[in-house]
Amino acid sequence: MDFALMWEITPLLLEAAWVTVTISVLAFMLGLVVATILVIMRSSAFRIIRWPARIYISVIRGTPFFVQLLIFYYGGSAFGINLEAYTAGLLAIGLNGGAYMSEAIRGSILAVDKGQNEASRSLGFSRIQTMISVILPQAAGLMIRSLGVLSVIIIKGSSLVSIISVVELTYQSQRIISSTYKPFEVFAVSAVFYLILIYGVISFVDWLYNRYTRYLYH
Repeated sequence: MDFALMWEITPLLLEAAWVTVTISVLAFMLGLVVATILVIMRSSAFRIIRWPARIYISVIRGTPFFVQLLIFYYGGSAFGINLEAYTAGLLAIGLNGGAYMSEAIRGSILAVDKGQNEASRSLGFSRIQTMISVILPQAAGLMIRSLGVLSVIIIKGSSLVSIISVVELTYQSQRIISSTYKPFEVFAVSAVFYLILIYGVISFVDWLYNRYTRYLYH
């Protein structure tokens, strides 16, 4: 174990870890926007609006993220669109995550007792008022857990953007290994950073869930 090397490369990997954080956060936000749109489309009474959302979700969930990433990065040139590696990676992660988030959000909404909807409508609430004031507050607890799990998956999945040369944690680790020939030490430090990021997210999600449910049910 070369502890001197591990200490020396820590600043370089810390800088790359920040790139991992930024791309993960931005991808999560993009995915949340996409998921919201998909949930609204799937809740429509019109089939012509529901079906594009269902097809999108099926395609995203039915194909490997690795392939989707390569299509975003290399496929754009076929249409005259040349995306930078960072942008292509961000879009690929965000649009992929959005499909899974939409199912998590939709599942949380459907988990709320149907009687809540019927009772609200009988009291004169509109469909939108019922969703905002009654259904979503109860479904939010389940959403926090589900979206928390997906945020961890996004952080882990961000390592795949290294294949299109985004200088995030994994790519930087590979570059350092090519010059030091000490993969164990380098990936050990990299793994520590990933653990810090992931367990930081898990701790935040647990705190947010406990805080929300405490005020909701007490």
